[in-house]
Amino acid sequence: YKLSLVQEISVMEEDDECPELVPIKEKQTGPTVQIPVTIITGYLGAGKTTLLNYILTEQHNKRIAVILNEFGEGSALEKSLAVSQAGELYEEWLELRNGCLCCSVKDNGLKAIENLMEKKGKFDYILLETTGLADPGAVASMFWVDAELGSDVYLDGIVTVIDAKYGMQHLTEEKPEGLINEAARQIALADLTIINKTDLVNDSELVELRDTVRSINGLVKILETQKSSMLTITFEVPGSLSEDLLNIFIQNLLWEKTLKNKAGLPMAVIRLKGIVSIQQKQKKVMLQGVHELYELDETPEFWADQEPRINRLVFIGRNLDGEILKKEFISAMLNKDCVE
Repeated sequence: YKLSLVQEISVMEEDDECPELVPIKEKQTGPTVQIPVTIITGYLGAGKTTLLNYILTEQHNKRIAVILNEFGEGSALEKSLAVSQAGELYEEWLELRNGCLCCSVKDNGLKAIENLMEKKGKFDYILLETTGLADPGAVASMFWVDAELGSDVYLDGIVTVIDAKYGMQHLTEEKPEGLINEAARQIALADLTIINKTDLVNDSELVELRDTVRSINGLVKILETQKSSMLTITFEVPGSLSEDLLNIFIQNLLWEKTLKNKAGLPMAVIRLKGIVSIQQKQKKVMLQGVHELYELDETPEFWADQEPRINRLVFIGRNLDGEILKKEFISAMLNKDCVE
């Protein structure tokens, strides 16, 4: 007997409740041990990234592989990060200090799981994030129809994150005839729901949302959280900069923490990602960072002859100021002091 990951998350969010132990089939022969996979789903902006960042940085003594699908459908940044010149999936794994692995993907993540099992060995758990509009049922079914994948992993459960402020709006949204409500389906298929940002609604609104969730899925476990302080900043800057000056900009932000917002508070970056143009490099360079760790890696994709070189960056964290971040990045491009 051991805790499933759905129960592990419950413990992390609700320490005063002792979860029920359930049996999980677990083989003892080395290479044939199956790894549990938990699907993390939820409507756009509900707080999936906040939950995953917590799991990625918490010292929980678990080796967890997290497959993030963070880039909005159709965005230029997503296409640049996820697709190679040949049109194949491009992914890069970051190994974190707490033993976890993290990568970003463009598809439903199943190919990343297969590659992970081939290249990176075994883990305690695998977390698979879906896009905000994805049907988790379609992803879950792949674990039964893909015999090769099923020999290595099994579906542990589905966790759905719900935005307390906009959850009712998503659940009552009328769809054209023949189309399902994605938010309702995500709740219907969930083993665990997390109502996030409860500090942004009053008690009656929270009760209404909780009752609606129960009406959709009467057996689902409901947790409530108030992690609403994460900010996402994105910007684009044309041009190229030297790798040395880019490193200084990143290190000032992640290591030295010298960049502050207008209120004088140091900016705390949890996740950093983007595509940048480095001088003397013909290929696009992918920037990925988690807390103090970051990597710059050339992608297989070249900058086209007539293509404008646009640096596209995304920052996720606390106390962020997009205007100041962009100004400091431009200063680095112009070979000026990054911090005044």
